Amino acid sequence: MTEIPEHLRKRAEEARAKAAAADAPSGAADAAPPSEAESKIPAHLLERSKAAKAKADGAPASTEVVTAGGGVATAIAPSVAAPLVTGPGGHTQRLLTVVKSGSIQDVKATPQDKVHVWPHLLVVEFVAALACTAFTLIFSIFVNAPLLELANLNQTPNPSKAPWYFLGLQELLKWFHPMVAGVLLPGMALVGLILAPYTDRNPSNKPENRKFAISLFTMFLMYWAVLVIIGTFFRGPGFNFAYPWNGLFVEL
Repeated sequence: MTEIPEHLRKRAEEARAKAAAADAPSGAADAAPPSEAESKIPAHLLERSKAAKAKADGAPASTEVVTAGGGVATAIAPSVAAPLVTGPGGHTQRLLTVVKSGSIQDVKATPQDKVHVWPHLLVVEFVAALACTAFTLIFSIFVNAPLLELANLNQTPNPSKAPWYFLGLQELLKWFHPMVAGVLLPGMALVGLILAPYTDRNPSNKPENRKFAISLFTMFLMYWAVLVIIGTFFRGPGFNFAYPWNGLFVEL
């Protein structure tokens, strides 16, 4: 049942109080309720307000009807309350709306700059290793290794060169003392490469943001590559300087 608005209820009470004050000098025991014209409130709203008050107080709702003879007939309504649907703890539940799951769930994946070593990295490395092995196998089938004759203990080859990956170190031995060429200079280069990640802490992967690291590695690479090239193509008998067009003294 819908309750009557507060301002209408107050207006009805004021109308009743005025009617009671007007009838009090005449000695009437029971004042008649104000008419609809006096209270300016429709009768059905007044009756609905009385029923709501009676229900709130726990008393049976009564309905007053003015009879033709001037009397008032009161009808007592049975106090049967409409069942209320309540939830746990006696709370009345009310369904407001149905919320779609898509509006409260984050369905977009957050981009990440890290991936797992397995399988993302190791699979690529394994495929690269298989490709290199296959290339070496096929190359060895069609190209023979440059093997020389049996070694002669009484004759030393001239020039006697180390494998190509050690020719840079052999070139240093031509210019410096063995302690400097074999220990000091290579040790300084290795220590510099070890300290490079701790010196340059820039996390960027762009070459323009890693100028120090790229410059350091380029200097080391060019330094060692130049020594290997000189020892391979520009050294002849006695490990003396010779031009490549005069002959190549190297075994791969």
